[in-house]
Amino acid sequence: MSQSPPAPGPVAGHALAPRLRHPFATRDGRHRHTRDERGFTLIELLVVVIILGLLAALVGPRLLGRVGQSKTAAARVQIELLGAALDQFKLDVGRYPTTQEGLQALQVSPGNVGGWEGPYLKKDVPRDPWGNAYQYKSPGDHGEYDLWTFGADNASGGDGENADVTSWGTEGKSN
Repeated sequence: MSQSPPAPGPVAGHALAPRLRHPFATRDGRHRHTRDERGFTLIELLVVVIILGLLAALVGPRLLGRVGQSKTAAARVQIELLGAALDQFKLDVGRYPTTQEGLQALQVSPGNVGGWEGPYLKKDVPRDPWGNAYQYKSPGDHGEYDLWTFGADNASGGDGENADVTSWGTEGKSN
């Protein structure tokens, strides 16, 4: 007993095909929206924007304060590394570079200097984290050399991120 194939029915979209109604359609064919299908109301969007604004206002200043602290810490580390290069220069040459020779003596031989085995830095002399040149003086007022940066304000003194970072005293290496 073989079954015969089903009789062809109307094709979807054909004029004689039964119209399928959306489950949430009204009798006149308009679409009813359920809670899951609607978008957000303007009030809901405003509440979210206000909450995000409050979070940014509370968290933002704390993050920005950390950026200043990290720049100060980076300056301390760079001063320590430059100090190590200056010490290596002294071991080879017998003295620290003069103020006139400056930190460039770590990259390029200052001339009539016996024993120079540099360069003592792998890259050019770095600028401080705020984009300014490090200050160098030899002989220094606080040791055989003084190495410092003026901080974010590029002026002597200051507090916080504007404070000087030095190679002497409690902030850096003692010479």
